[in-house]
Amino acid sequence: MSALWVIQAVIAAALIIFIMLQSPRGEGLGAIGGSATLFKVQKKREKLLRSVSLVLAGVFTLSTLLLLLLGR
Repeated sequence: MSALWVIQAVIAAALIIFIMLQSPRGEGLGAIGGSATLFKVQKKREKLLRSVSLVLAGVFTLSTLLLLLLGR
């Protein structure tokens, strides 16, 4: 059971890192005035970071549910 908690912590740390590595998509409050420009073409690195983040988020969710079920 404690191994699952360690795995959960590692997945959470990796998820935070991969999310922080992604480039911002907008300009924050500057986008209200219409000055934000969104690029439709993503670079390969950005696509890879987004894909890895989505997979990690799914694994994190499943491991959380598994810990919930085993804790009962």
